[in-house]
Amino acid sequence: MQDVLKVAMPKGRIYKQASKLFREAGFPIPEDMDDSRKLIIPVPEAGLEFIMAKPVDVATYVEYGVADIGVVGKDVLMEENRDVYELLDLGIARCRMSVIGLPDWQPVLNPRVATKYPNVASQYFREQGQQVEVIKLNGSIELAPLIGLADRIVDMVETGQTLRENGLVEQEQIFSITSRLIANRVSYRMKNESIQSLCDKLQQKMASAGKA
Repeated sequence: MQDVLKVAMPKGRIYKQASKLFREAGFPIPEDMDDSRKLIIPVPEAGLEFIMAKPVDVATYVEYGVADIGVVGKDVLMEENRDVYELLDLGIARCRMSVIGLPDWQPVLNPRVATKYPNVASQYFREQGQQVEVIKLNGSIELAPLIGLADRIVDMVETGQTLRENGLVEQEQIFSITSRLIANRVSYRMKNESIQSLCDKLQQKMASAGKA
């Protein structure tokens, strides 16, 4: 009997793209799941059970074993530094982590940097040999330089539309972001056949799409 794999999935943009990829790889995931408000969604015909989570929590669920595998952005992995296996770069939800500011920004001593990603920001500026004060915010990061809370921000950029509408510019790119398939370390040993089979199907789909 096939092991049921518990999959932590982020709600929102990443989920839409991930569920499409899973379907294209041959997993019979109902399309009406995309708009469901349920938090736990069994898909027995696919041998899967989805746990719908906030993107930032997916890696935590996987690390602690309440989910066997999960789909998570590289930004979360870099910030959270969770003890999980990174199995596959799914190549979806592409964006980038950047340093952003006003066009007339001038360097100052010990600038303030606002971000949802304090560990990423601290490490980046430390590697640049710059001393900064990092301010943790949870939303509307773009406001910080506009109201004088911070000199610059570190945030994800997809199209740059929000930045342009608020008169901000990308100054430095820190790293590119895509969504990754991760696994709990114990699950990877105990359910290796099921996890490897899922990885193989996804890889085959991505390879064929790449050649198309």
